[in-house]
Amino acid sequence: MGETTCQVNYASRVFQFTKRMSPFIPNEITNYLSEHGFFTAPASTKYHGSYEGGLFDHSFEVAQTLWELTKANGLVWERPESPLIVGMFHDLCKMDAYTVEPGQTIRNGDAELFLDTGTHYEYNKNTLLKGHGDKSVMKLASLMKLTEEEVACIRYHMGAFTDREEWSDYTRAVHTYPNVLWTHHADMIASHVKGV
Repeated sequence: MGETTCQVNYASRVFQFTKRMSPFIPNEITNYLSEHGFFTAPASTKYHGSYEGGLFDHSFEVAQTLWELTKANGLVWERPESPLIVGMFHDLCKMDAYTVEPGQTIRNGDAELFLDTGTHYEYNKNTLLKGHGDKSVMKLASLMKLTEEEVACIRYHMGAFTDREEWSDYTRAVHTYPNVLWTHHADMIASHVKGV
């Protein structure tokens, strides 16, 4: 029996992750990510990466982009693997953020008709932890030790899209850790320029 496209894509994503991250991410974390949907969840409901596996594809692209920006601009990090850690895990909050909503069944008299509108995703209102950057930090900090710079970069990776009440905190984070701004830049390149 042959493998489905979803199985092949899943295996390919896990392979890409392991190849890129295994020097500093142990198998236990990879297994946790696998069990909690990191390789299968979408990155959004209708924007970039709104498909099965979109979260990993987007995260991988952000990690690669942040790595390239680091090399091209001589960015200095507290630890060399930080651009990959920050880029790969900046949206960890999305592992349980969405639910799958398949096509709809409608009634036509006594008959039930299945209307295939394609799979789409809705925001999951039943998650235990709320938030975006802060939730990603909480989830990742339960798996590995983070530097303060990594925490700031993940926490404020949304840049000016951070809630207005937190703009002064975001600005202070950029002044303390300039790589916060580069993290946001990598995220925008991946989602808005590369469309991943």
